[in-house]
Amino acid sequence: MENPILVIMRRLKAMAKHLFPGFIAALLAVLSWLDLSARPLLSAAEPHGPLRVTFNLMWQGKRLEGMPLLWSDQRVFMLSRDGALYDFPPDEAQDFRQTARDFKSYPATIMKARLEQELGKQFEVASTGHFLVATAAGKNRRWAERFEEMYRSFAVYFQVRGFKLAEPEFPMIAVVWEKQEDFQRQAAREGWKIGDNTLGFYLPVTNRVSLFDVDGGRSTKNWQQNMATVVHEASHQAAFNTGIHSRWSPPPRWVAEGLGTMFEAPGVWDSRTYPRREDRINRDRLTQFRAYAKSRRGDDAILKLLQSDRAFDADADGAYAEAWALTFYLVEQQPREYAKYLKLTADRLPFFEYKSADRLKDFVSVFGQDFRLLNARMLRFIEELN
Repeated sequence: MENPILVIMRRLKAMAKHLFPGFIAALLAVLSWLDLSARPLLSAAEPHGPLRVTFNLMWQGKRLEGMPLLWSDQRVFMLSRDGALYDFPPDEAQDFRQTARDFKSYPATIMKARLEQELGKQFEVASTGHFLVATAAGKNRRWAERFEEMYRSFAVYFQVRGFKLAEPEFPMIAVVWEKQEDFQRQAAREGWKIGDNTLGFYLPVTNRVSLFDVDGGRSTKNWQQNMATVVHEASHQAAFNTGIHSRWSPPPRWVAEGLGTMFEAPGVWDSRTYPRREDRINRDRLTQFRAYAKSRRGDDAILKLLQSDRAFDADADGAYAEAWALTFYLVEQQPREYAKYLKLTADRLPFFEYKSADRLKDFVSVFGQDFRLLNARMLRFIEELN
């Protein structure tokens, strides 16, 4: 499956390069559509911020309600009140009007009703403190509990390490399909071609997790595989909704996937039950990394991972293993610096491409530029894990 975390950047890139630094000119070109010429739209302190007012409009036969994140006379990017992102040419919008001078998520009750209508009677939707979890009727309780449990563990993990997490603005939606073929058909409808080895994914564009029940609810035999998928994808979703990552300026892929693979270990997502450091080791990724290191890993593997995401296309197994190893090393050995680096990647201006030189510059500003020493120390750390 193509990297969903970075897709939004490709969709925005063509427009963004025309908007900056000519953002003001592009904004003025659509004031008549927005009907807001009487009020100031941009401040000197926040020249690229979204316009937090609510619009209601029809687009392709669908009623949308949300706020404009970015716009020009050629394209509008609109954040819906359910957390999804839509993009369309302004002239495709019909029956548009401003409905509020602020922007708020739909209440969970309304989002639950909308999701039930979207998915149909074969699904039931459970509401937890932070999630709306849709499953086949009669099979929801275990899934909903696991998602909420994952979020609590995620929050505790970062809070005890000095992170101040933002409360998610929207209820987070997770859809659990009963059959793999249904899961794959839904992915295709959303524009994704996925293989049989893909068990789930999170899309920043829709802000949803989608996965399927590996054992169809028949037994607990494969529940650990289900749980690993929940942990990985829900950690992505939580990270993008609490300020660890930015949906509009995604981090390098190794950062997102390194965090996701790290959370797969029981000692990370359930530290109360598994309190030892040994429990925080992702055994599958450790085995994968050691095999990768023996067979094909180059001495410049870290540098390549920092500079671009191409490694995930060229050697996905090796890239995931490298991302886990580097993340686990930094979290365990340099937690304060890792926290600082995460904040640096999350605080970037929205909708700007994260170029290779900037990625490298940001990493070096926190961890230094001696990559030979970093590589040696990480390999020694990984070698000593047991």
